[in-house]
This record gives sequence, C-alpha cells and structure tokens, in this order.
Amino acid sequence: MPQRRDRSASAKGLVVLGGRTARPAGAVWLVGAGPGDPELLTIKALKALQRAEVVVHDGLVSDEILDLAPKAARRISVAKRKSRHSYSQDEINRMLVAFALEGLNVVRLKGGDPFVFGRGGEELEAARAAGVACHVIPGVTAALAASAGAGAPLTHRGAAQAVTFVTGHAQNGAEPQLDWASLARPNQTVVVYMGLSMAAPIASRLMAAGRDGATPALIVENASRADERRVTTTLARLAEAAAALSGPALLILGEAMALAHSGQGEGDIEVFLKEAWA
Repeated sequence: MPQRRDRSASAKGLVVLGGRTARPAGAVWLVGAGPGDPELLTIKALKALQRAEVVVHDGLVSDEILDLAPKAARRISVAKRKSRHSYSQDEINRMLVAFALEGLNVVRLKGGDPFVFGRGGEELEAARAAGVACHVIPGVTAALAASAGAGAPLTHRGAAQAVTFVTGHAQNGAEPQLDWASLARPNQTVVVYMGLSMAAPIASRLMAAGRDGATPALIVENASRADERRVTTTLARLAEAAAALSGPALLILGEAMALAHSGQGEGDIEVFLKEAWA
C-alpha cells in the first residue's frame, strides 16, 4: 500500500504511515559544556542546548548551564564519581540511541570537551552503529581554563615546547600505565586529568624516570568556577599539596608553571616555591 502523507501533519514534521503518525528521526549532539563557567560555553553549544528535548548530562555540568536548556526538556543526570556510577557507559550509549530513535533531539552534555577524556568517541560509535545521526560540538577543556586562570601558559618559548594530556585514572583504582620516560623529559608540560588521588605514585614515577623534583607544579581544583582553588608546588611536594584538596582537579607539571600564581596570598607553599625558583 502506498504511503499516505497528511499535509497538516507534515507541516509539523510528522508523517502518517498507514494511518499512524511517526516523528522524523532524531539526532544525538555531543556537546562540550566547558569547565564550568557558563561564559566559556560556545555559541554553537548554546544553540544546540536551546533546541534540546532531552539533556543527558554529567554530574559536573553546572546548574547555570543546565538552566539554558528549554524548561520542557527532560534532564537526566548520568553523574560519575570515583567508584560510583549511576549508569554504566553501555547504558548511557543505549539511552542516547533510544531517545534519538524515538525522534527526539538529544543533547549529551559533557564537562569540558567530549573528546578529551570524555568517552565521547564511544558514544559516537554507538550512535553510528544504530544509524543515528551524531554531531559533535567541542568545548573548552579544563586544562585550558586552569592554565588561563593561573596565568601559566601550557607552552612557552624556552620553557615548554610541548604539552601532553594524560589521565591519572585507571580501572579499579590501579596506577595508570604511562610512558614515564617520555613524560619525564624536561621543557614540556604534562597535564594529568583525574590524577589527584594518584599524585604520590605519579610524582614518584616521574622522578624515578629522571624528572627533576624541583620542577614547578600547579594543582587546580574546580577550574573556572567560583570555588576554584589553585596550589603552586613542585613535583617533589606534589603529593603533599594534593592531600589538601578533594577534587575534581588537574595536576599540571612543567617549567612553564613557574609563571603560575595561586591567588591564595602568601601561603607556606607559595613562599617555599618563591625561594625554590629564585
């Protein structure tokens, strides 16, 4: 039987098939929400969020950003914390696909950038496998916000000719398997995501591989947010400094971090470092 199109329904984006209305296919948008400051959200991300019918968001996405979605949009938190996941990644993948197949416009709102330790690639693959359109909107990753806030460039002539992003998180709380010899080379910046609880073994591994214990280091907690905290320290004292924070935080190591300011006044650690770097 030939398909019968109802003009009034098609004007609203609906098609009548054999007397039954069906919505056109939906889509998944992987949107980078940035590090937390709503003003760091891109214009393209804002437009996608304002068109959302379902928002599946990380726990670290701020309420100020979530409030930019339509009031009628359904919000689903898939917050992940250390050792506590409300949904597995497979469940999140299936959720995104299921909503899109219902004809809904789905925004997967991710802290930072979807493709920088955000598992956005897995969600993209799941959508493609299901034949669902998937679009990616980049976001400001936390390392950029942390660097800018502290006034310490990730690359700097004469101090940092390269920058490397690594994760300090491994499955089951294990120590990350990284190329320590490469990361220990001088004149480069190493940014460790999700590494606060592993600060001690990370520092130990880097120094054992040859990185100088006096190498400047910066820890930034809640980068770009109103409650951001920064601690300037050295590689040798990284574990001690990290113990005072609870995260989420970045560890940034390298000679260019000598330019960082903590914004905390003349604390003991800051005074020590001014003497150490003099």
